[in-house]
Formats: sequence, structure tokens, C-alpha cells
Amino acid sequence: MMPFLARLLLSASVAFLALGQSPSAATGFECAAPRDATRLKVKLPNTARAIRRGKELVIVAIGSSSTEGVGASGPGNTYPARLARELAAYWPSHNIRVVNSGIRGETADEMLARFETDVMPHKPHLVIWQAGSNTVLKGGSFDDYAETLRKGVARLKAAKTDIILMDPQYAPRVIRQPALRRVVDYMRQTADDLGVGLFQRFAIMRHWVVSGEAKMEDVIARDQLHLNDASYGCIAHLLANIVTEVARDAPAAETQSVFHSKP
Repeated sequence: MMPFLARLLLSASVAFLALGQSPSAATGFECAAPRDATRLKVKLPNTARAIRRGKELVIVAIGSSSTEGVGASGPGNTYPARLARELAAYWPSHNIRVVNSGIRGETADEMLARFETDVMPHKPHLVIWQAGSNTVLKGGSFDDYAETLRKGVARLKAAKTDIILMDPQYAPRVIRQPALRRVVDYMRQTADDLGVGLFQRFAIMRHWVVSGEAKMEDVIARDQLHLNDASYGCIAHLLANIVTEVARDAPAAETQSVFHSKP
């Protein structure tokens, strides 16, 4: 059997070759990031169970404009769309559905209010919740943000879905805000405290720029806020690697879900 790492690298290549591009050709820079920023501390048992049982894998991406895809050249270059293609390349015999429930301008409380209409009806195995950027930009109450984040995680846990939180982007209009560090730190603390996944988008994008791997204009749109095709593609690429690795390594005993599990 082909070693897992070789399969993982092959699958990533296939995903980009399906678009006629390699990862570096598609982005203009390598999608590298420190291992500690791209490693989940939790398993994704429901995701693994769906794959092992040959069921359709359903992922809901909920968030604001950088989930909706503002800054991308088209709907096919948003991170949820790119993620769907990468996962389909890795698991070609499975149906993969990634639902984009991003709405520009929303804060965490507005997203939480949509859980019952835009998340739960899809019966997702995995929810990727991107939140915090607009709280930082709009100067919203940190206490309200903190309470909302924990309420949202509790609601998703009650539904027995896997969870990955995604923190703010590294962009000029975000990093100049004094509340940024508090929001980033709190999301990390919440993920640790509640035992859910965290995709450290801020640290990853910061690494690209600070390391010299990319310039800010390589990864951020002209509005100095939103991602572009290159950075959306890399975010999807790294998320796909995380999902496939963690789902593959989840012990069979942990892969029980209330979704799609009628006797």
C-alpha cells in the first residue's frame, strides 16, 4: 500500500492538476506553514466515519466575507469551492459536498443566529466556523464575541458534528486593530478548553509574509482586507491536508455520529 504521506502529496498534486496547475504555479508561492499551525489537537470522528462507510461527506463553511469569497475572481476560487475539489481528488470514490454559508459583513452573533437555517439542515459531518474578523474591524464587544463563540461551539457539539474554528486573516486592515490579538488568543483558548479544532489562519498567513515566502500583495486583495485567489487556494490546500490526515488517523471506536446513523 502506498505510504500515507506519498498518497497525501499525490492527492494534492491531483487536485491542482485537475485545474492544470501545481500548487506553487496556482499561487505564485509555496503553501508552506509551520507544522504547529497546521496540526489539529483533536480528531474528526464524524468525518472519518462518513468516509469509511462510503457516505456523502458534508462540510458546512460558515463565516463572513472571507468564507463567502470576497476578493476571489469567481465562485470557483473561494476556499470552500477549492476545498471541495481537493477533497474530491483525495477521495475520488466518495461524494464530497462543501456548503458555502458565508455572508459578508457578519459578526459571530449574526452567524450563530443562522445556525438553525444555514448549518443544521445540511446535517454536516464537519463545520468550519470562521469568525472574529468583523468583531475586530467593527469594534464590537469582546465579551459578546466570547460568549457567542462558546454558545456556537456548544450548539454544534450538541448536534454531534466535528468542528474546526478559523481565526482572522493576516491583512493590513486587520492587523492594525488593537483588539486583534485578544480575539486570536481567545479563539485558541476556546478551542483548547472545549476540545475542538482550530485552523490558525492568522499565524499561517503571517508566516507567509514575515518569512519572505510571499509579499502582502501576493496574498491580499487590493482592498487590503480580503484574500485573493492565491491565498484562498492555499487555505483550501492546507485545510484539505488537515482534514484528510486527521480523518484518516481517527480510531474506528471514535467514529460514531448521530448523523446518518439510523439502525
